[in-house]
Amino acid sequence: MPLRAEHDRVLLGRLLGRDPALHAYELGDLDDFFWPYTSWFRRGEQVALLYHAVAPPTLLAFADGDASAELAALLGELAPVLPARLYAHLSPGLAAALRGRFRVVDGGAHLKMALTDRGRLAAVAGEGEPLGEADLPELTALYAAAYPGNWFDARMLGTGQYVGLRRGGALVAVAGVHVYSPTWRVAALGNVTTHPRHRGRGWGAAVVAALCRRLVGHVDHVTLNVRADNVAALRLYGRLGFTRVAGYGEYTLTALPPPAG
Repeated sequence: MPLRAEHDRVLLGRLLGRDPALHAYELGDLDDFFWPYTSWFRRGEQVALLYHAVAPPTLLAFADGDASAELAALLGELAPVLPARLYAHLSPGLAAALRGRFRVVDGGAHLKMALTDRGRLAAVAGEGEPLGEADLPELTALYAAAYPGNWFDARMLGTGQYVGLRRGGALVAVAGVHVYSPTWRVAALGNVTTHPRHRGRGWGAAVVAALCRRLVGHVDHVTLNVRADNVAALRLYGRLGFTRVAGYGEYTLTALPPPAG
């Protein structure tokens, strides 16, 4: 079955919704908030997303083992029309489908996790207050000090799903979302950090717990992405009731020059 551009949100939602935890980011991007910045491609029942609100754009393609061959075929057909430089988040083994046209730099193994044990979440004390657009200057300063290079879309403050903790009047810890979609019933945590001078006091766990309790009232699936070698984060999320959904890799892709002659 040939590759095709796909514009049917209902169909995409049905295909991606078969595994909401694996595809939480893509499901969230079906919302009007993100939809204008997306291009979708389908081959059979496999879907790839090119998100171009960031520079360079980011390609997302995830599949379980049984479907990876068809998704690899989709990526091979898509490769000639992709931008000359982009990031990619891909299920294991899929990067090979792009190596003929791109130099692929591996950014490391990552995990997708989902909140599956709300009993563990209930055992962790949550603390923090909702943040809004008025808090943007203080939040930007915190990220500059604690999480430089962090990808943060300030528009997400408008969701009401950012929680911050203050001590002595200063913002010292925050947890937010990269994706929040009551329509598709998914959320993905992101932009979680604690000021370096205030780490080791449990405040990161407190704001994540508080945020998760807010989210579970509005969505069915609370997810996150984390580096596979981030032992401290894995320990924290495990204590809060998150378990592994799937592994994936993050890559930087740069188009190779055409063959001589």
